[in-house]
Amino acid sequence: MTSTTTAFSTAADLLAAVTDDAGRTITDPATGEEVGRAPERTAADLDAAVTAARAAQRGWAALSHPERSDYLNRAADAVEASAEALAELLSREQGKPLNGPNARFEVGACAAWLRTTAGLELAPEVLVEDGDARAELHYRPLGVVGAIGPWNWPMMITVWQIAPALRMGNTVVVKPSEYTPLSVLALAAVINEALPDDVLTVVSGGREVGEALASHPGIDKVMFTGSTATGKAIIRSSADTVKRLTLELGGNDAGIVLPDADPEAIAEGLFWGAFINTGQTCAALKRLYVHEDIYDDVCTALTEVAKQMPMGHGLDEQNVLGPLQNKAQYDIVAGLVQAAKDGGGRVLVGGEPEAGQAGYFYPTTLVADLDNDNPLVTTEQFGPALPIVKYADVDEAVAMANGLDVGLGASVWSADPAAAREVAGRIEAGTVWINKHGEVNPLVPFGGAKQSGYGLEFGVEGLKALGNPQVING
Repeated sequence: MTSTTTAFSTAADLLAAVTDDAGRTITDPATGEEVGRAPERTAADLDAAVTAARAAQRGWAALSHPERSDYLNRAADAVEASAEALAELLSREQGKPLNGPNARFEVGACAAWLRTTAGLELAPEVLVEDGDARAELHYRPLGVVGAIGPWNWPMMITVWQIAPALRMGNTVVVKPSEYTPLSVLALAAVINEALPDDVLTVVSGGREVGEALASHPGIDKVMFTGSTATGKAIIRSSADTVKRLTLELGGNDAGIVLPDADPEAIAEGLFWGAFINTGQTCAALKRLYVHEDIYDDVCTALTEVAKQMPMGHGLDEQNVLGPLQNKAQYDIVAGLVQAAKDGGGRVLVGGEPEAGQAGYFYPTTLVADLDNDNPLVTTEQFGPALPIVKYADVDEAVAMANGLDVGLGASVWSADPAAAREVAGRIEAGTVWINKHGEVNPLVPFGGAKQSGYGLEFGVEGLKALGNPQVING
């Protein structure tokens, strides 16, 4: 470990440390301008990284938990020292604004997650103690963890993966999304100022690298956040080596507004539940069910909030919404909104992109009066378009919420917490929030139901998922 860390004062400093002149061009989704060139590694490069990680893992695992926690706290110090440069690069590459629950928020969450994970306790558990019999449950390092991250929260989700893995004595090889490799390379460069060599490595590249990681015999566990289709491919690729897996896959989170809710009181919470990161969040609110008694009032209140939220280039300090990160996602959102309009949906706001506008900006869009089988309701849009469906009976709303094969998160909105909790208990999702949506906490386990994946992250349960349980009996 170096005795001091280098603070990167600008995004240009970070880019100079991680870019490759011969690499693939990465562009700003708000302008189309070049951000930098990302190294294009191969399966052979991945193999070398895994070999180095395995060699480093023995020494890393030999450290005590407090010693590894000290490294994580030093890594958090390094992130905080370079926070503004990291946020600027993230904004330029991913598109999210600096302000609001966006780039600065994401970088701050990286430091907070590192510190909280460093402070978690996972003591041996005494299972039996009866005279001469004693059985203890311990958690030992797995070895090398492969982390495959997404493009929507590239820095934060990478930390979600690497912090508990490192804390438990594993080394980590990260494969970032092809859309946002520079952000992850930069984050790792900052964190590695505080870590021993080869404990954390990033191998950027295309599908070849991801497929090689999922099947590599030197990788003991894969953590993946992304689409359900890719998650299924990872399950198949990992089968021959019987890897441990934690999969956080697609979601199409439902929100149910009960008839006693106050429309104006919940409108801003509903908005940010749906439109955080311009809707590009796995656990965002993606379909909203509102009781007929307050349906019109909720539509009106939510529309007023939406009209007040500025969208534009992320480096403009006033903006809180940005572009879609890539053209493929823009086309998905545009197609689903068109399907909603074709299906008789009533557009309350948005729905028509500005002609000739640079970048992948799709306006904040609310569509009311949709049938529950409209594609905008049944398909995860992953963007700034929210369908609103009217219901007459709570049982009907619960059935609609449970009607899809995914179940990452959901929410219930009500003035009566007890009534909300009763409804929440009937929803098939890994997390159900009350009067909020999408809030995560490093101490609270998080994972999906149905085809939204399996395995838990965060808190002590997340640490256990990065260890191999061993019973010492006798």
